[in-house]
Amino acid sequence: MKQNGTYLKEHKWSGFIFGIGLAGLIDEIVFHQFLQWHHFYDQMTREIGLLSDGILNAMCGFFIIFGLFLLADARRKYPTDWQFWIGRTLMGMGSFQVYDGIINHKVLRMHQIRYVDNVITYDIVWIITGLLMIIVGYIMSRRRGMMK
Repeated sequence: MKQNGTYLKEHKWSGFIFGIGLAGLIDEIVFHQFLQWHHFYDQMTREIGLLSDGILNAMCGFFIIFGLFLLADARRKYPTDWQFWIGRTLMGMGSFQVYDGIINHKVLRMHQIRYVDNVITYDIVWIITGLLMIIVGYIMSRRRGMMK
């Protein structure tokens, strides 16, 4: 999987893109559907919120499928280092969560994690969890790369 000392971009991007889609899908299923804490866009009617959830769900599905297509293509050409790929997936998941927490929640104000008085606690936990996924994913990717 190494070529000239660097990991092939196919494996890097396939895991990262897959992770973005996976995190979005988990967010959509858990927080939008099961818990019903919010919709992707909460600033209009409930119908618009549901429509925005459907668009988010479709985009997450696209990211998952695209990441898997990239992985399949890379696996045909090169051996796959699964620890590295899972690390990149975690980095993608964490990046989605940090972006969602900062940009969608605070900058664009598309929605909040949950509509309660002490929303900052939810925001902090949300962003820290995303940062931890990025850090763990990076360590998994780097450690595996150093062992080869």
